[in-house]
Amino acid sequence: MITMPRFFVDRQPENGLLVLRGEDAHHAGRVLRLRQGEALTLCDGEGIDYDCTVEQIEKDAVLCRVRDRHPAATEPGQRLTLFMALPKGDKMEFIVQKAVELGVSEIVPYLSQNCVSRPDKTEKKVERWQKIATEAAKQCGRGRLPRVRAVVTVEQAVAQAAESETALFFYENEKKTGLRDALADGVGRTVSLMIGPEGGFTLEEAEAAVRAGLRSVSLGTRILRCETAPVAALAAVLYAGGNM
Repeated sequence: MITMPRFFVDRQPENGLLVLRGEDAHHAGRVLRLRQGEALTLCDGEGIDYDCTVEQIEKDAVLCRVRDRHPAATEPGQRLTLFMALPKGDKMEFIVQKAVELGVSEIVPYLSQNCVSRPDKTEKKVERWQKIATEAAKQCGRGRLPRVRAVVTVEQAVAQAAESETALFFYENEKKTGLRDALADGVGRTVSLMIGPEGGFTLEEAEAAVRAGLRSVSLGTRILRCETAPVAALAAVLYAGGNM
């Protein structure tokens, strides 16, 4: 199957045209070597796809004629937010890429007590992760552009996660409730998944999460790496929500 080139745009069509600029224009015109009349898909990042053809290629812009518009068919039925404790090294890059491919809407990095990585400045890291998220969204045909938020504290992460209809706290010491049990009654329209660091959650963090309204759940009898757990959790929730 031939996949059409796909780009995100941050504006609505004007006079039936959408314009690619900057890196996207360079990639479309110089790398992909698109020519007049060739087809491509532009997406507004909010769930609407525009079927377009190249109308004109300029030095720093590619003008695209909109032929049709329709809701993107690639988005899950739930809005998924991944709250991810900062891992060490470049593991977060892998986590962001795979979470976006699976359908996550937002990724919120946070610092918990057992985080090995505790950088003083995280702005550049968040910019890097957002770029990875954007590229992953283009590659896998997402209809919405997932956002990587600024790093927050574990307390802030818990408070934000608790606002979702389905709020899951993945705790390695949970013995009573498995993920299948937690999802037996269905999956809400908004879902939060909170994953801990390499060192795991402290008992105090787990108790605070439950008090806030999150449901403590287990991903099984084996201890998963911090980069494996979010992939497994997202896939299971998507399946339970009827997205696979």
